[in-house]
Amino acid sequence: MSERKVATVFTHRRPTETSAALGELVAAARAAGYTLRFSPEETIKHSLQAEPGIEVDAPPSPDADICVVLGGDGTILHGLRAYARTGVPVFGVNFGEVGFLATVDPDDDVGRGLRRAFAGDFEVLSLPGIEAQSGGGQWLAMNDVSFQRQQGLRVADLAVEVGDEEVARVRCDGLVVATPAGSTGYNLANGGPVMAWGVEGLAVSYIAPHSLTARALVVAPADPITIRNRSREEPVDVSIDGRPVCELLPGGALSARFRHDVGSLAQAQDASFYHRLREKFGRLASGH
Repeated sequence: MSERKVATVFTHRRPTETSAALGELVAAARAAGYTLRFSPEETIKHSLQAEPGIEVDAPPSPDADICVVLGGDGTILHGLRAYARTGVPVFGVNFGEVGFLATVDPDDDVGRGLRRAFAGDFEVLSLPGIEAQSGGGQWLAMNDVSFQRQQGLRVADLAVEVGDEEVARVRCDGLVVATPAGSTGYNLANGGPVMAWGVEGLAVSYIAPHSLTARALVVAPADPITIRNRSREEPVDVSIDGRPVCELLPGGALSARFRHDVGSLAQAQDASFYHRLREKFGRLASGH
């Protein structure tokens, strides 16, 4: 008998929305000879008990064969960070608002999609990430690193350096450094450039710039980026993939570097970035 395979499971923060799909997941995994592994948080969330084919209170480990996510883009990003640089594919079933990173939508046949996941009927897209560092802190972003002025304080005064050159200094509500996968998130809302998956580089876009000349910028993958807080008094908040991680104090700096082959995203065999872009965000230009 072949060795039993393992799937780590992450789900949406609202368990009632994924309870039916979780039942389909258990059935599909058992039929395919997989053991499902749930972290302590997931175990509590779904009131799970250990039984054949289900491991509870088990932190994610790199020996998994696949990571299955029942959630939105935020939960899928969590899975991608948890399995960064391991080669473990992350297969997402969308239970969020947009689900740009998901392989299966709720309108699809979820059971069929899960059976495809356990059969390995998908392609794996290698995604780049951002290594961010400030002071003693280090973080890994799959989507973006964002800087926001703190509520009630004056506008941020942020400088962007590429290599040894200061290329911009802008008073603004903040800015975003985004990967190609993240370019359809916060960066897109800022009017920043959409970068197709496979493009290499990082997009820098501004949140409500107090300037008529501030322009978004795409930085080459080998060029390091440094964001400096030029304010003499006002700190700014820093978030990684939408999660607050630190303050950037006046005079402080954060470095960001493009890193190849960080995440492994499962995608349907016939998936197209441009079809997905049209379906999720509407056509890029008006037409019939």
